[in-house]
Amino acid sequence: MSKTKIKICGLSDPAHVRAAVEAGTDYVGFMFYGPSPRNVSTQVAQGLATLARGRSKIVAVVVDAEDALIDRINAEVKPDFFQVHGSETVDRIAEIHARTGVPVIKVIKVADAADIEAASTYEEVAAMVLFDAKAPETLANALPGGNGILFDWDLLPQGGLREGFMLSGGLEADNVGEAIRVTGAPAVDVSSGVETSPGVKDAAAIVKFIEAVRQHG
Repeated sequence: MSKTKIKICGLSDPAHVRAAVEAGTDYVGFMFYGPSPRNVSTQVAQGLATLARGRSKIVAVVVDAEDALIDRINAEVKPDFFQVHGSETVDRIAEIHARTGVPVIKVIKVADAADIEAASTYEEVAAMVLFDAKAPETLANALPGGNGILFDWDLLPQGGLREGFMLSGGLEADNVGEAIRVTGAPAVDVSSGVETSPGVKDAAAIVKFIEAVRQHG
C-alpha cells in the first residue's frame, strides 16, 4: 500500500516551506485570495516555489479567480496544480486546464452526504477532489477554507470514491491518524492545524503533522 500523501497549505514564509519540504511533504500550497490571512503575491510565491520545486509539488490555491490572475500565477509561479476553492463549475475547471495545461484540484465543501455525491460531477475534469468542511452560516468571517472545522468522516464511503481524493478540514497531528483510518484517505491536507494564529505557521507543528501521517499512513 502506498503511503498517504501530505499537503501543507497556506504557506507564506520561506522557513516554513523549507521545514515542510525537508520533512517530506508531497505538496506545498500557496494561497492567492486577498481576504485570506494566508494570501501571498505571485512575486512572493515565485520565491517560495523555488524552495520546493523538484522536491514537493506546488499547488496554487484560488477562489473564483479571473483569467488574468490564473495567467499571472501560471507564468510566474509555474504550479504543478491549481486548486479551485470557490464556486467553479465543471466548465470553468475545464477552461483553466485548457488555458494553462495545469491539472486542477476541485474542492468540495462538505456538510452532508449530498455534498459527497456532488463530487462525482467533477471527476471527469478534475485531477483530484479535495473534501473540506463547509463553514456553517453562523461562523463569522468564514473563509472558503482553512477554518479549522471538521466534518463527519463517516460520510466518506471507504472504497466508494475514485482514487486520488484528498481530505481536509480541521486536521492536526492529534487527529490525522484517526482520519486516515476512518476514511482511507490517500492524501491529507492541513493549514490551520499547523498554525499558532491565522496565517502564522509553526515549523515544529508542520514536522509533527508530517510525522503523524507517516506513522499512521
